[in-house]
Amino acid sequence: MDLSNMSSADLRDLQEQVKRELKQRESQDLAKAREQILAIAQSVGVPLKDLVGGAGGGTRAKTGSVAPRYRNPADPTQLWTGRGRQPKWVKEWVDAGKDIAGLKV
Repeated sequence: MDLSNMSSADLRDLQEQVKRELKQRESQDLAKAREQILAIAQSVGVPLKDLVGGAGGGTRAKTGSVAPRYRNPADPTQLWTGRGRQPKWVKEWVDAGKDIAGLKV
């Protein structure tokens, strides 16, 4: 196929056709891979849910919540565990030059 002789409109049309075909083939490949994985799992007697559970075999324990370590003195209902991004009230406290230890629960 000589692309140099094609018009811009024809090239765009061809590009769209290629995109559609690639999308369709990717979908078919994914379906085929799922069928193969399911067949392998069934042949060795492994439940599919154990495969989907991840590398740990689906045995990973759920983690509990973390106890809060900091409390807003202006509003005692606002708590922070010390993990993740600092809440605005903690950032304002620290930016004011105060020690974060003053917020400890």
